[in-house]
Amino acid sequence: MVSNLVFSADGAKLGFSLATPTSVSDAWSWGVVDGKLERWTASELGGLDSEALTAPTLIRYPSFDKRSIPAFLYKPKLAAGQKAPVIIDIHGGPEGQSRPTFNAFHQHSVAELGAAVIVTNVRGSSGYGKTYLNLDNAEKREDSVKDIGALLDWIATQPDLDSSRVVVYGQSYGGYMSLAVMTHYSDRMAGGVERYGISNFVSFLQNTEAYRRDLRRAEYGDERDPKMLKAFETMSPLNNVGKINKPMLVMQGWNDPRVPKSESDQVVAKLREQGVETWYVQFKDEGHGFLKKANNDRRREVETQFLRKVLGLGQ
Repeated sequence: MVSNLVFSADGAKLGFSLATPTSVSDAWSWGVVDGKLERWTASELGGLDSEALTAPTLIRYPSFDKRSIPAFLYKPKLAAGQKAPVIIDIHGGPEGQSRPTFNAFHQHSVAELGAAVIVTNVRGSSGYGKTYLNLDNAEKREDSVKDIGALLDWIATQPDLDSSRVVVYGQSYGGYMSLAVMTHYSDRMAGGVERYGISNFVSFLQNTEAYRRDLRRAEYGDERDPKMLKAFETMSPLNNVGKINKPMLVMQGWNDPRVPKSESDQVVAKLREQGVETWYVQFKDEGHGFLKKANNDRRREVETQFLRKVLGLGQ
């Protein structure tokens, strides 16, 4: 990934940042006249061997409407005949885009858990044109969830992926997607990880900070419209929790202005009420996303324990 392109004052060089799946971002320059490529920084990976890291492969798979859905596939090294468990990672936004840059979670999952990671750009993702971007708006929201159903079908056709051991993972809007996937395809999942996701669109729109409310209504739909309200009642994961029968890990910051803590509280309460194994991790000093190192260390500890358990990886 190349970003932050800036010409030098004399126009002789073009400076830019370069990041790859196996290295964090560094500063480079390119000579406009002589074509000389020069690296200015060498960021460290905290002792990791970059040669041992995994670069993903770009894949595409057909969805329910024959549309081609792009995704990046990270694979562990496997013995002959071995099948890897799978973690499906869905980005937030929803108008975000997953790109093949360095990601500690993906590398950890491949190296330490022996899991394959599929990072999807379901419909509604940016970077693929306006038509694709708007395919999940308002009442079409669950079409993006169907894209994950199609991905589960694709996984089942792969000889080195274990379709009986699949976990869905997401944060923010990806947290909603994780919940939604679990309500639609729980029987095909081993479990789900949901970090500060939307559990009910109506309560979310009513409780998110006022400065964002109209912006979110433009994307998700307006709950004040009776037709849209009815659609929200049908698609909101909180109203479909009864369909979830596999373990869930939920994480939430107490000071989240975007997706309030109440969104996680209410879905955890319902899951536990119906007897679903539900792990709930809360951070009193975090907002939307976890920024403090101590908290992220604990988060990764819990995620690893949960994934090992539901994927049957032992300790």
